[in-house]
Amino acid sequence: MAKRLHNGFEKWSVPSTMHKAFATTFVPAPTVRKAAARTALVGLNESSRALLAECFRQFNIETVAISSNAAERLHKEKFEACVLGLGEGADTVMEAARSSPSNSRCVIYGLGGNAQEAMRYSKYGINAIFDEPLERPSALKLVRATRMLVLHEFRRYVRIPVMTEVSVVGDGRRISASSIEISTGGMSLKSAEDFSIGTNVEISFSLMTLPRVNVRGVVSWRKPKSLGVRFDAADERRQKVKIWIDSYLEN
Repeated sequence: MAKRLHNGFEKWSVPSTMHKAFATTFVPAPTVRKAAARTALVGLNESSRALLAECFRQFNIETVAISSNAAERLHKEKFEACVLGLGEGADTVMEAARSSPSNSRCVIYGLGGNAQEAMRYSKYGINAIFDEPLERPSALKLVRATRMLVLHEFRRYVRIPVMTEVSVVGDGRRISASSIEISTGGMSLKSAEDFSIGTNVEISFSLMTLPRVNVRGVVSWRKPKSLGVRFDAADERRQKVKIWIDSYLEN
C-alpha cells in the first residue's frame, strides 16, 4: 500500500503476507551430499542393479553399472567395492581388481552360487555373497553388515568378511570349512561338522597375499552350520594374521 509523504513522494509498504510469501518462495537450494564410496555393479541385469543401488544408497554408497570393459575399468578406476556374478569371466575381473594399485583391497561381493562354489575364487579374497534371486531384506542386511569396510571406517569395523577354504584339525578329525569373517583374535567358519565348545583345534588357511598359515585355537561358540575359533594368544604364528589384517586396512 502507498502512503503520500510531505515532499510529494509516495512510500510503498509491503504487506506482511507478501513478506511471508517471499520468505517461503526463495528457499536456498538443498546441498547435495557427495557419495562416500563407489561400488561397481558388473554385468548385472536391470532389476538386480536397481535393487542393489537402493540398498547401497541408504548408506551413502554410489553404484556404477558396468556392462563392458569391466576388467579394464576395475584395473584403472577407483572403486571401494564391486558386485559381480560368479560365472564366466568373473576370475578375469577379480584379477584385474586385485592387481590394480587402486582396487587391490576393494570389497568383492559375489552374486549367486554358494560358499563351496565361491572357493574357486578364494585366491582373490572374495568377501561375501549375495543370494540369487536377490531379495531386498537379505541384500540390505548384507550391505549393512559390510558397509563399514566399504566406507573405510575401520576403527568401527574390526572383523573382515572374507571367504577362503580352511582346514580344521581337532577332536580326532580333519574337516574342510570356509571362512566367514576374520579378526586378529579369531575366525568364524561355515561348516556342517559339529564341534563342542572348548575343543582345541588347529586351523590352516591362506589369504590372498598371506601364505598358508597354521594357528592353534579353541572353539568359542557354535551355531547350526557355523562356529567360532578363538586364536591361541600364546601361538606366535597368529602375528602373521595380524600383520595381514593391518596391511589390508591400511591400503
